[in-house]
Amino acid sequence: MKRFYLLIGVLTIGRFLYAQQIPLPETLPQTRPRLLTNPAEKEPLLQKIQQEKWAKEIFEGIKNRVDVYVERTADEPDWLYSRLMMYWKSKATNVYINGGVYVRADGEAPVPTVRFGSTRGVGSPIKRPKLEDIIPYMDDTKGVYFHNTAKAGNPLEWADQATVSGAQIESVNHEIIRIGRDAAFVYWTTGEKKYAKLAYDVFNTYMMGMYHRNEPRDLGNGHAQTLVAMTTFEVIQEGVLPDLAEYYDFLHGYIQAHHADKIVLFESAFKKWIDVTIKNGVPHNNWNLHGDKFILPVAMVLEDNKSYEDGKGREYYIDYIFNRNSPRQWAIPRLMEYGYDFNSGIWNECPGYAQSVTSIFMDFIVHYDHTFHQNLLPYMPVMRKAVDVLPQYLFPNGQTTAFGDSYYGSVNTSSMHNMIRMAQKYNNSTDEAHYTRMYKLFSGEQKDSSVSLRKYPARVSSFFSSTPISLRKDVSKGSLSDYITQTFYAPTVSWFVQRNKFTDPENGMMISQYGSLGNHAHSNGIAMELYGKGYVLGAESGIGSSYFEKPYLEYYSQFPAHNTVMVDGISKYPEMLSNHPFDLLGHYPASGKKEGYYPDMTYSDVYFLEPESRSDQRRTLGIVRTGESSGYYVDIFRSKKQRQGDKFHDYFYHNLGQELFVKDMHGKELDLQPNNEMAFAGGHLFALDYMWDKRSARTDKDYQTEWKMSRPDSNHLYMNLWMKGYANREVFSIKAPPTKAFRPNHGLPYDVLSSPFLTIAARQHGEAWNRPFVSIFEPYTEEEGRSITSIQSFEVEGSSPDFVGLEVISKHGQVDYIFSSVVEEKVHYKKMTVEATYGIIREKGSDFTLFLGNGTHIEAYGLRIESEQATNAVVEYRNGKYFVNAESPITIRNTKGKKIKLDAPDFGEIKL
Repeated sequence: MKRFYLLIGVLTIGRFLYAQQIPLPETLPQTRPRLLTNPAEKEPLLQKIQQEKWAKEIFEGIKNRVDVYVERTADEPDWLYSRLMMYWKSKATNVYINGGVYVRADGEAPVPTVRFGSTRGVGSPIKRPKLEDIIPYMDDTKGVYFHNTAKAGNPLEWADQATVSGAQIESVNHEIIRIGRDAAFVYWTTGEKKYAKLAYDVFNTYMMGMYHRNEPRDLGNGHAQTLVAMTTFEVIQEGVLPDLAEYYDFLHGYIQAHHADKIVLFESAFKKWIDVTIKNGVPHNNWNLHGDKFILPVAMVLEDNKSYEDGKGREYYIDYIFNRNSPRQWAIPRLMEYGYDFNSGIWNECPGYAQSVTSIFMDFIVHYDHTFHQNLLPYMPVMRKAVDVLPQYLFPNGQTTAFGDSYYGSVNTSSMHNMIRMAQKYNNSTDEAHYTRMYKLFSGEQKDSSVSLRKYPARVSSFFSSTPISLRKDVSKGSLSDYITQTFYAPTVSWFVQRNKFTDPENGMMISQYGSLGNHAHSNGIAMELYGKGYVLGAESGIGSSYFEKPYLEYYSQFPAHNTVMVDGISKYPEMLSNHPFDLLGHYPASGKKEGYYPDMTYSDVYFLEPESRSDQRRTLGIVRTGESSGYYVDIFRSKKQRQGDKFHDYFYHNLGQELFVKDMHGKELDLQPNNEMAFAGGHLFALDYMWDKRSARTDKDYQTEWKMSRPDSNHLYMNLWMKGYANREVFSIKAPPTKAFRPNHGLPYDVLSSPFLTIAARQHGEAWNRPFVSIFEPYTEEEGRSITSIQSFEVEGSSPDFVGLEVISKHGQVDYIFSSVVEEKVHYKKMTVEATYGIIREKGSDFTLFLGNGTHIEAYGLRIESEQATNAVVEYRNGKYFVNAESPITIRNTKGKKIKLDAPDFGEIKL
């Protein structure tokens, strides 16, 4: 009872830590500039520019970029600002949209106003010109004079604004604003008024145009009204705001001296802008954080609350970010409590977005600290776990998993770098050493990262919050096993990982398994990725095009695009923000365990309720190592409708490769015939019509499928899939849309982004619970050949109908007997007995292994392991010695009558 109350106390304290308010800075800087730097830092900066090569190169790069426009505006003062996208003639104050489409603008201001932006997401051939090709003072009822890339030569022509997408309009303004911001910085640095004039003309034109603009209105009074921003359809796209804040900060002295009457107007425009950013948006995902990173820099360049009649100054907006909640903009503590798993550090979105959020949080912490010298990490302690957990996303080849709206790629190291920066500033040597080891390992940067060794971009931030840091020379890089574990479970995104030899890119193995929970998730049931021989072979299909276009909505986010099972052609539920996790019923070893387990076998057992067809689905996945460079995957997928009436269940599996073969167990290709039954016709998903060249054959025999990925060195790569045959089974060979989960620099030996994703579909007519999809996957190379020589299933009289028994023989001498049942029953086969969800009995000469997965009894070779409650346990007999691991108390008996009781021992030798 005392332990119980202690636990409750710890949890309460932890929650209170996240619920407590974040104090505002004790002092607010009153001088200008104050956002990136301050007047006291000007002279040291000038000395750096004169004395240090890196600083001189950055400054010259910025100045040379600005000088081009200073020269152009010497003869044509309006050359730059006249190319802003504005309502130059109409001077419109009101903008109207209909959902995600621009409709019109009306009203009339005393000055030109800022043009609203481009539609987001939907592809369009209309692209913006270079600045020199933009018509000055462009404002015509015909729309915008942009390139039409759908026509030969990409001619410039008038296009209706509603047809422009991809931030083409906003990007023109943002480019000009950045030029003006850089000119303001050069003016602050040099005092030369020609830079101030260029900067002021652009800033004044744009900000006065914003002062007279109103919040856009959605004519349909729909969801778009809650998302819309002042210049674009979504508040998270207002990336121009931080640049404008820096711009104003560096130019403030000039404005105060020469145009002081404009300050109240400029700051009113800023406040209106960020008030809309607070009012609109989405609080429960990365949007909230994007809003914060736009609001904060503007807040920093405002004056104190007392300077404004409405009392809304710096303190008001900073407090809003930290401690106040509105319906669509939560304070940081509430956002973190909602989004982060305090135990694991995982953010509740898909990997690509989760890494980005952690990076943005750390950027936010660094930039805030740079201005206010207030360390926010004590108020956001989950950030250490959030950074520490990033490597868990990695496959053995160093690429992150790509479930949901993600891409394969390297782990984001910027948050590690920022952790080092904060540790150095606040003299936290423990954190500094920890994150230096981590950063050196994953960034590949082993040397002292002094300024002389690194190339920094020619941008203003390179002088300030992004200044180089030096890595400690006495700290060496860490090892993968410091950060990655054999298994890892993230319940907040319904994701479970199994690994084997994960430090070996060529021979490592990994299963990434996921349901649909959190943001940017897909409608994918119990899906998986499989790794083999240096590649993610059983890869994800990716995003496709855009969240707003049909290929994403109808195919890439749906069941048939994933390695999963679809029921009756109708399995579907909401993608994007989804609430359909699986239940993790059993797994080995324990999630996050770094040592004390048996390394050669892992498994997971999960349950999923497929809501559309109201079906029970249960998937058992395992890794079995057969040698230093070989191993195989076990996949047992059971699926049935709760109300019966099953029409069919389709098992989809996509694998990289240029060739696909479907064969019987004698190596003869099956006689596949064209078959268009797997289609939208019949009331099924649209996704099925995105696939083509569908050929099928009926068989009740075991069969195998082989993918071949040809490589230039002729050491071609294969994935072999063996599947157990059942009555009323039909196997399909399919060409699916290309995977879009890889970047153009994917490093694969063929163009996966434009090649069909070769796919196998096993259709079980009727239910697939007692006739489940039973698969063995083995990746191998041409030089190695297969390690498995034989796979056969076996039946056990009197066992439950769902029982699966397999015998897998490997060339290394192992014989693996695999038992799987979802019913509590003792299964007897030959001289073996198993009562477990998943059991493996391995023999190799006189050695053997007994693996008990979520069970109470396993017996073979004169040895019996029992447990009073279902548990995971392993007994290995090797070279005359016994080695044991168990997660609960077990009893071991041998034929000599000896009995020992063990209390959940870590893997190690015992005397028996």
